Amino acid sequence: MTTLRLVLGDQLNPCHSWFAAPDPDVLHVMMEIREETDYVLHHAQKIIAIFAAMRAFARALRDAGHRVHYLAIDDAGNRQSLCANLDALRAQHRIARFEYQAPDEWRLDRRLADYAAGLPIPARMVDSEHFLGAREEAAALFAGRGQWLMERFYRHMRVRHGVLLDAAGKPAGGQWNFDRDNRKPWRGAPPEPRDRRRTHDHAALWRQIAAAGVKSFGAPSEHDFRWPLERAQALAELDAFVAEALPHFGDYQDALTRQAWRLFHSLLSFALNVKMLHPREVIARAETAWREGRVPLAAAEGFIRQVLGWREYVRGVYWAGMPGYAEQNVFGHALPLPAWFWNGRTRMRCVAHAIGQSLDEAYAHHIQRLMVIGNFALLAGLDPQALHRWYLGIYIDAFEWVELPNTLGMSQFADGGRLATKPYVSSAAYIDRMGDYCKGCPYDRKARTGAMACPFNALYWDFFARHRSRLAGNHRLAMVYVQLGKMAPAELAALGARAAQIRAGLDAL
Repeated sequence: MTTLRLVLGDQLNPCHSWFAAPDPDVLHVMMEIREETDYVLHHAQKIIAIFAAMRAFARALRDAGHRVHYLAIDDAGNRQSLCANLDALRAQHRIARFEYQAPDEWRLDRRLADYAAGLPIPARMVDSEHFLGAREEAAALFAGRGQWLMERFYRHMRVRHGVLLDAAGKPAGGQWNFDRDNRKPWRGAPPEPRDRRRTHDHAALWRQIAAAGVKSFGAPSEHDFRWPLERAQALAELDAFVAEALPHFGDYQDALTRQAWRLFHSLLSFALNVKMLHPREVIARAETAWREGRVPLAAAEGFIRQVLGWREYVRGVYWAGMPGYAEQNVFGHALPLPAWFWNGRTRMRCVAHAIGQSLDEAYAHHIQRLMVIGNFALLAGLDPQALHRWYLGIYIDAFEWVELPNTLGMSQFADGGRLATKPYVSSAAYIDRMGDYCKGCPYDRKARTGAMACPFNALYWDFFARHRSRLAGNHRLAMVYVQLGKMAPAELAALGARAAQIRAGLDAL
């Protein structure tokens, strides 16, 4: 009576109860399929990382005594389809029962639910044993409310899980959020921590992927690959982050610079999102470091807020809104992505660096994603669905449950304010204040109009002018509309003309 248990590529959790002890009547199935590599165009490093980590996980399961059937991308029997492969394996191994862990993405959840419902054998979905809250937790907390606020959800999670609380159950340090302490530009000191990640050579795997016809973009870095492939490597990264980067993370988490590609960010998001690490242990390490006096409270709280608050919150937004959330486009933006999204070749130094780094590393930190790339996309009126597919493909940590709300909600405000309380946009002044991107840029960061005025400036004012009817009533934007109201008609017309010129010639920027 063999049970087939499906393990997806983002379910690489050796601590799951499935793997507590080998069972000869259980067959674990893992597969590399074109159906998953091709639904959007992915960064080469993302494909390599997931396949290499899957293969390492399969080896570890076999070494522990588990039965594993692994379908590589070029196996002759690989039908390149999840359900077609499952059907073939059911027949091959005379499967009597089918089980799978809860997928994190709606499309796979729906596909597997439909597949299981149509089987002539018993089938069930089990929990992935990873998240700190249920899919429906945020929706239940905000039931009946038009506006969801991450801060309220975050405080709920802090109390529920007993994180960063004092003996009386109050927030450590007397306040829940230290975000105002975490907005400093970085001027070169303290130095960026050394990259201690182990390197891997995946040239053979990369040749196998390319020979199978898988399309990708970005630098594969197959000879000097640094992303973690197994839990031990991820734990080593966690230790290094807490010891060397977390003490400064709070101060500089919003900084922008061409001099350091990761600054003090953790580089743990890929390991978390494929479940090599559990969020509970990541949070506990950060909190322990603060309680032992090795990390300032503002740094520990800022990091924990991203994991316990934001990560769990956007998952709740995703499951509450799907499948319709993916089509949100409240502003009706429709411009195609400029060619430089795929090669980084634009004269805007901030955008060129953020996209160039993304192409090289399959990674950019949250301010590069939000306040440089996403900021420009929203101001210019780029198609949010096209942008979503780009973000989903380019970043190694991007899985739809976390990427889609961040892109359509936080970055593009395409959901009309379900997730964010205002559009996160800025002129060149913010980008200049937070780092060194503007130094040496051919565009004038202070000019609003003219051929060499920074494109962010005219686009910024034109964005709020174009969307006045929708945004003017937002109290967080009151000062913006006060300033717009003081502008002479001729100035507004000049800004609109410059913005129209920019939108008409995006590829040439």
